Amino acid sequence: MKVIDFKDVTVEEIKEPGSNGVTVRWLISEKDGAPNFAMRLFEVEPGGEVEPGGFTPNHKHSWEHEVFILQGRGILVAEDKNFPLKKDDAVFVPPDEKHQFKNDSNEKFTFICVVPIEKQS
Repeated sequence: MKVIDFKDVTVEEIKEPGSNGVTVRWLISEKDGAPNFAMRLFEVEPGGEVEPGGFTPNHKHSWEHEVFILQGRGILVAEDKNFPLKKDDAVFVPPDEKHQFKNDSNEKFTFICVVPIEKQS
């Protein structure tokens, strides 16, 4: 069993090409004894009057993930379609679907993302 305050988890800047203004906290992962899933907290910086808000890379991968929006508003770009997102929305991103999260507001865009832990064969 593990109970934590998210503020006690190290903040890591996402430095992948094609991303900007995004941080992640690995709240629960394999190192905590979780055998199947990892839970991450993403924070995407707001934009200003001139500058756009933060965004994750536009990418795809072989695993699904589930997302729950905690705060703010944003856009999910998936297969070249825009899906507006707001607090309390839940999202399923299937495997191999190209996707990107963007903050299009003037407040922080925060969400939980759950992904499977990769098994080593």
